[in-house]
Amino acid sequence: MPGATPDALTVTADAQAPGAPLKHFWSTVVGAGRANEGLRADWQRQMAEAAKECGFAYVRFHGLFHDDMFVYTEREDGTPVYNFQYVDALFDALLDMGVRPFVEFGFSPRALARETETVFWWGAHGAPPVDHAKWAALIDRTVRHWITRYGVDEVRGWYFEVWNEANLWGFFHGTRSEYFELYRVTAQAVKAVDQGLRVGGPATSNFVPDERFGGESENIENRIVAGRTDIDDLQWRPVWMEAFLDFCEREDLPVDFVSTHPYPTDWALDEHGRGEKLTRGKDATPDDLALLRTMIDASSFPDAEIHLTEWSSSSSPRDHAHDTLPAATYVVRCALHSIGTVDSLAYWTFTDVFEEGGAGDEMFHGGFGMITLPGVPKPTFHAYRMLNALGDELIDSAEDSVVSRDSRTGRITALVHHYPQEEPKSVPASFDSREVAQHTQGKGSPRQLSLRVDGVRPGARFEVEVLDGEHGDAIGAWRALGSPAEPTREQLAHLDRMARATEVRAVGAGDDGVLRLDATIQPWSVLLVRELS
Repeated sequence: MPGATPDALTVTADAQAPGAPLKHFWSTVVGAGRANEGLRADWQRQMAEAAKECGFAYVRFHGLFHDDMFVYTEREDGTPVYNFQYVDALFDALLDMGVRPFVEFGFSPRALARETETVFWWGAHGAPPVDHAKWAALIDRTVRHWITRYGVDEVRGWYFEVWNEANLWGFFHGTRSEYFELYRVTAQAVKAVDQGLRVGGPATSNFVPDERFGGESENIENRIVAGRTDIDDLQWRPVWMEAFLDFCEREDLPVDFVSTHPYPTDWALDEHGRGEKLTRGKDATPDDLALLRTMIDASSFPDAEIHLTEWSSSSSPRDHAHDTLPAATYVVRCALHSIGTVDSLAYWTFTDVFEEGGAGDEMFHGGFGMITLPGVPKPTFHAYRMLNALGDELIDSAEDSVVSRDSRTGRITALVHHYPQEEPKSVPASFDSREVAQHTQGKGSPRQLSLRVDGVRPGARFEVEVLDGEHGDAIGAWRALGSPAEPTREQLAHLDRMARATEVRAVGAGDDGVLRLDATIQPWSVLLVRELS
């Protein structure tokens, strides 16, 4: 555009241009902590709101077979006892709100676990089952129960994932070979019930530098920590994926989908065993998803779906960046830069009702959730709500924006974000305090937005909604109240109102059928332009 400055953000599109299919892969699946938390009234209220506003179709969680769900116990003589009442209560509630389970088969029930209470505050039994025959019988009995209760057509619409992050000690007290054998037993048990059921894995965490596949992980980690190697110059690959696909091909096992967790972070250890959590570049997730797409296309399972069943700006449940506006902008940027690569990218998690490390010690404790425990939405909630407003046809895509169309109504929606050039990384983690998060949000300069969409209905009305540091930022509103450690009910009601108060105004297209919008957008802001009926 003639006369444009480096800080200008120009969006142009033709509402009548041919469109490409736009799959809302970002809202296919969302994560939650564990099954038993889903029996709570506040969890269910928040799940219903997230599904309605953000469009989530599936939810995935740990602990389906944990002791607090009472699915599997044994009598003194070792006879299995099955009890699905708690699971039924949870699944009934989900299906009633229009959300399906993305089933994670794990961890072991105590009666089958080789070791117990290996991970999490709630004592998940991360060891493999000691008796594969009993495990297969548990899978068989569980799946048949669901088919009887909900019908085979419904259950064929679910997904069945084998375990969670078996490459991490604690989550799986076993070897890679033991996981592969567990996958064999589980997948065969599922398919023995009905061939139309969908099963997959390996559900690993996460992407790691390629040198590790050559056995040089210690050396590469030392070089990263010492600053002798740039983390973004490395080739990153999904853990176990190639070995898993080779195993399944060799053993003629089904793989209806593959799953892994592409967190843009990596733990590295120096020669003294001291750890550092490293943040990769802002394009890490789009690059990882594109690589995974290429890998699956070239594999023996090219038709397998790709589900990234956990993802966030970091894998820590105590990262204050999760509570902030930059996390929301990061979500939008990654989603829009990953269009057409995968079938789901599941945000971990929708709620701070999450107890892997116990309860958070205050409302804004850096929890994974896009909604705080009391129900106040964080900026990431708005990010997903705005993404959900996009249509199903893509008519324009650029570095900082997309323009879409609804194939049924023809209405136009544009989504613009300002991820400052001053931040080359994925949102940096803020562990011990909020200082890093506050510094990150302070980066960047305003940009001038010039948006033009030709070919709209003459005089059509549009709504412009802005999420920024002054509108819809829950933690900003909390600070304005003096950062109360124990908010009163009145303060919580105020915070909820302010957290939902994005800036909204109306604009109209001209009689010439052109929508024109000029605005100044602040760093980390997200702007949604939506045609009204």
